[in-house]
Amino acid sequence: MVQGSILAAASIASRLIGLVYRVVVTNILGDIGNDYYSCAFSVYSIMLTISSFSLPLAVSKLVSARMVNGENKNANKILKGALCFGLGSGALVALICFFGSDFITANIMNTPMSAIALRFLAPTLIIVAVMGVLRGFFQGLGTMIPTATSQIIEQIINACGSIVFAITFSQYGLEIGQAFSNPENYKAAYGAAGSTLGTSVGAVAGLLFLLFILFIYRPVLRRGIKNDLTPVEETESYSQIIKVLVLTIVPVLLSTTVYQLSDFLDQAVYKKIMALLAFPSVEASINWGIYSGRCLILISIPITIANAVSASVIPSLTAAITAEDHSQVRQKINSAIRFIMVVAFPCAVGMGVLSSPILQLLYHDSREMPALLVSMASVSIIFYSLSTLTNGILQGVDKMMTPVKNALIALILHVAVLVFGMFFLNLNIYAVVISNIAFPLIVTLLNAHSIRNNLRYKQEVKRTFIVPGISSVIMGIVVFLLYKLLIMVTHMNAIATLGSILVGAFVYFVLLLGLKGFTEKELLNIPKGRTILKFAQKLHLM
Repeated sequence: MVQGSILAAASIASRLIGLVYRVVVTNILGDIGNDYYSCAFSVYSIMLTISSFSLPLAVSKLVSARMVNGENKNANKILKGALCFGLGSGALVALICFFGSDFITANIMNTPMSAIALRFLAPTLIIVAVMGVLRGFFQGLGTMIPTATSQIIEQIINACGSIVFAITFSQYGLEIGQAFSNPENYKAAYGAAGSTLGTSVGAVAGLLFLLFILFIYRPVLRRGIKNDLTPVEETESYSQIIKVLVLTIVPVLLSTTVYQLSDFLDQAVYKKIMALLAFPSVEASINWGIYSGRCLILISIPITIANAVSASVIPSLTAAITAEDHSQVRQKINSAIRFIMVVAFPCAVGMGVLSSPILQLLYHDSREMPALLVSMASVSIIFYSLSTLTNGILQGVDKMMTPVKNALIALILHVAVLVFGMFFLNLNIYAVVISNIAFPLIVTLLNAHSIRNNLRYKQEVKRTFIVPGISSVIMGIVVFLLYKLLIMVTHMNAIATLGSILVGAFVYFVLLLGLKGFTEKELLNIPKGRTILKFAQKLHLM
């Protein structure tokens, strides 16, 4: 929980920075520009997943297993082998992405103008691949601090660069567009490309930081190798390491690819069906820009916590499995799921209740459709958090192919829900949201069944789901009523929204402890737990 909290805190900080700059960039690009940006990033995400997205998890898993047995030489060889693998795979997909950008965006995604942004993103694939290996190496050593710090540095540089380049490139695109009598589309396309350039610059900054940390860590690494008493015959060759790396990566790769395919297919299928139903392409572009530039950005912030906890729990689960400590495995699973639910429930309820006020605060957008999209999508926060974490748990206990099968089943049903909702129920963009609730829900149910059967694990229900659920619902009612009161008194959305959120957080905290959601021992095991316990005791909650 400590390592998970470190990475979760960094991920939240990173996401908040990302939210701030994405709000600014969204307003610069407009709905159509956000559609182009989203299209380029959907393709980039698929390419990233194929080349290196699973590298941090795989490297951390392999390094952790060897460090438990004191195999420093093998851990070092895994680092070198993974770096070569990452460079090769990153370069390959970067070339495909760069030279195939026109074909992919025009023929698959129905968004040809996003090819400019995709070409700018292509080199980033190499940088992120190397950075992923280094992050996985440090996570395998049991520390999340290098990863956490590099994430924040990367995001700060990304934020500054994205805003500056989006403004600069938008003006450039406007000038080019004059010659084609289509200045607004060119402004949006080049603005999106400028924003993606900020991603590249941020990735370079994060990589340089990790290389600096690795340089500082070299003396410790050398001492560990020198003191390693592993027999020569047990020292792994690079061919063995690459083979093990590939065998570890492929199941994770398949699982994460299915997840990324969900977003990729959503946009491709949505736009194809909109064209078949004879809707104007501009309407489809604007709808998708609203969905990707507002809805997905907001709900992704709490889901980040699940990704962080999932990344942190895998090395510790691997170590417990290696040591054949089954009680420790079950304890870690229980702690991770409870931690996620304590965060996901209030985020989902709060986002659902305050969707319109939040959109007005961040985007000055009081339209009904974006607010309804966010309110509906907020439900998926709980299921995406659980599905992401349970994927990590199954991978951590060496059930690598199980999440792949479960995610593939969910993806097929997900697309079926999307097609049915658009063709037969005429739900338009709302069908996308509903299908994106169905996908993680199905994955969660299938993963839970797999964990129960494979580990003989029985989930504690009351303090994991019921207490956070009840606390969140009561908090949601308080927040809703308080917002209405404050808006009547102050007539200022910012004060009413922020005031409601702060009071809601306090109400949730009081309810969670009052309903015995945490014991004193559990509080002491989380960061700043002693301070939280003292505060709770002053309020007579414990």
